Amino acid sequence: MRLGAVLLSCIVAFAPLGVQAQETLADIRQDLSVLFVEIQKLKRELSTTGASSLGLPSGALDRVNAIESELQRLTASTEELEFRVEQVAEDGARRIGDLEFRLCELEDGCDIGALGDSSTLGGENAAAPTPRPQPAPQSSGTELAVGEETDFRRAGEALAQGDFQSAADQFAAFRQTYPGGPLEAQALVAEGRSLEGLGNLRDAARRYLDAYAGYPNDAAGPEALWRLGAALGDLGNVAEACVTLSEVAGRYPGSSEAIAQAEEARARFDCP
Repeated sequence: MRLGAVLLSCIVAFAPLGVQAQETLADIRQDLSVLFVEIQKLKRELSTTGASSLGLPSGALDRVNAIESELQRLTASTEELEFRVEQVAEDGARRIGDLEFRLCELEDGCDIGALGDSSTLGGENAAAPTPRPQPAPQSSGTELAVGEETDFRRAGEALAQGDFQSAADQFAAFRQTYPGGPLEAQALVAEGRSLEGLGNLRDAARRYLDAYAGYPNDAAGPEALWRLGAALGDLGNVAEACVTLSEVAGRYPGSSEAIAQAEEARARFDCP
């Protein structure tokens, strides 16, 4: 399996790890450490100094030792799990960077040195994806900035009318004006469609990749994934396209439209 195909499979499998519970592994480990200290204090209280003839109940110290041993085991398991999660996040980010490098190689005039490093999936600066309805430019539980919905609709109207250059410019400006906003994923996909309408498949694929990799749980995720696969195929990366398209049904089983589009593209590329 070629690098791009392996990359997309890993992105699909590991990207959801960026969404963690509010209580982090570090918090759990800290709580275990506090418990461990308290057990040590209790153990000291149960130890005789020899100055008293009062004996401890039979087996009490053994029970404390057993609790202490179990806490040590849980602490070790937590540290191992944290290490594995960090490895997965770093590996996923590295593979995203590999695909960005491949897309840049296909684009005339693309400066590979300007790509920079991919942020670690699930890191402190990683954007936590939140489900948002589509195509209406609004979000669930997230307040839009003043003018954000109006600007989004205006750019969408240009795209619907086939004014691809204007739409691409407006969506790019929209993302700069409202960086990381609740409509970011939808804007990326729409900008990709606009660029695709202009015949700029390489930049379009880059927008689809950014939308899916950054917001896999967004309502725009299914469309971003199948459009990324289709764009890769049109760019000549048929093997990567087939694997990417095959992941749509597995990752988004409820997205019938995206699944149908992915299957249509798979038939077009003669995917096995």
